Amino acid sequence: MTLHKVLKYLAIVIGVIGLVLLARVIITGDEAIENSADLQSSVLVPIMYLSYFVILAVLVLVGISVVKDLMNGDIKKTLLSIGVFAVIILAGYLLANGVETEMNNGEMLSANASQWVGAGLIVFYILAAVAIGAMVFSGVKKLAK
Repeated sequence: MTLHKVLKYLAIVIGVIGLVLLARVIITGDEAIENSADLQSSVLVPIMYLSYFVILAVLVLVGISVVKDLMNGDIKKTLLSIGVFAVIILAGYLLANGVETEMNNGEMLSANASQWVGAGLIVFYILAAVAIGAMVFSGVKKLAK
């Protein structure tokens, strides 16, 4: 069997297990789960472990795929892209300002955490502008042809 078929059958099995566990959660009900610690551990823990397994499997497969493609592809172009992304993150962090902020639950958000939140927003805006610019450039280029 090819790897594609094995992964397809594995995905079907994981999906069916997930549906069964989800049905258990839905049948048990929100109030019963909230009121009983035993139900929380017996109903919620299996579905949490299944999701942990799926996340781990996806991360491992993505890691293997990235390393395999790096060995076959152009490492210089990949490292240049990672460097440009790091520069964008650095620019976002330097442009953001951090201020201690009281949150709704009464806790304080540190200045550093506030600066990282601002940096994430700035990086998002920069990347969105680049994506929109690339789409516009592509459309204009197609119209020119």
